[in-house]
Amino acid sequence: MAILSIERLADVVGLSRSRRISRSDRIGIHSYEVHGAGCRFVGDNGTEVDVDFAADGSEVFDLWRLRGYGLSLPEPLDVTDQDMRSAVRSLQPLLTEVRPGWFSVTN
Repeated sequence: MAILSIERLADVVGLSRSRRISRSDRIGIHSYEVHGAGCRFVGDNGTEVDVDFAADGSEVFDLWRLRGYGLSLPEPLDVTDQDMRSAVRSLQPLLTEVRPGWFSVTN
């Protein structure tokens, strides 16, 4: 079996859709599960990152996914919706709102 090159997180979704890899498995220390337009990655320590992908392959996330990440940290972080919105606003222009309520890291 050939070793597949995964250069971008979005490649996991493409490889899964082309049936070159399973929809759920492990890559290194992370397990992954492809869903709809994205993928959920979980590290050995339980930290979870769930992202969707834009047409160009960039990672996009909403506050629900950001909350899931915070709650999955070794020392869980749970903040209010208002605090999360304020935090995301404070990170602009590092974050770009790509559609209402969805964000991506600015290139």
